[in-house]
Amino acid sequence: MRLPGAPAATPAAARPTDAERVRSVLAAAHSMTVVIDGVRHEVRHLDDGDPLGRLHLHPAEPAAGHPASLLGGGRPSIRLEFTDIAPTPVRDRVRARVTVLGHLLTPYAGEEAGPDTTCVEYGQAVLETAEGTSYLGLEELDGAWPDPLAPYEAGMLTHLLDEHPELVTLLLRLVRPRPTAAVLRALPLALDRYGITLRLEERTGHHDVRLPFPSPLDDVEQSGTQIQALLSAARRRSHPNTLPA
Repeated sequence: MRLPGAPAATPAAARPTDAERVRSVLAAAHSMTVVIDGVRHEVRHLDDGDPLGRLHLHPAEPAAGHPASLLGGGRPSIRLEFTDIAPTPVRDRVRARVTVLGHLLTPYAGEEAGPDTTCVEYGQAVLETAEGTSYLGLEELDGAWPDPLAPYEAGMLTHLLDEHPELVTLLLRLVRPRPTAAVLRALPLALDRYGITLRLEERTGHHDVRLPFPSPLDDVEQSGTQIQALLSAARRRSHPNTLPA
């Protein structure tokens, strides 16, 4: 079953796009920091799904004769900050930071507005990861879809580590180049529709490896089959691959 509005799966896609990562971080968020005109507010217990479902974002367009830097027109500035933290006890647990920038539109009487809707003149979203910083416009964000595993990822990874740590070791057989004796610990770091990421920790640092699924999944119900396919491929590898004691 394909999620409504989800992009078609493409075998060449080995990892989420930046827009998909932003939408997935928002979909899995349990808290955020809201900064309005420099005043910070901590918002917790975001348990009703994607926060963008409660935001109505307008494209920010400069008025005639006014540069883009003057957008806002005296309306309060708003910044929504999200931190994506790995659910497993890896080093450097912050996987990404997402910031949504804009201005509050008050009042607003559009059809999409409801009693729990915040209307924002959208500026841009900023994604910060270990790979760098990306800036995303509204059209790109609207065109992306949250990863179907995003709401379940934390539970799936912690279950894997707590209940089946031997399977993490088994997955190491798929890593190329093969891990050396310098690797002290391997932990699951991330799980998405394209595959699973392991963090290999050494005494003086760490690095991450992605193990792609045979094909991207479209629904959380497909995850068991795809994970089993990786484990079966790992079992077929003849060489032993264990971490040093």
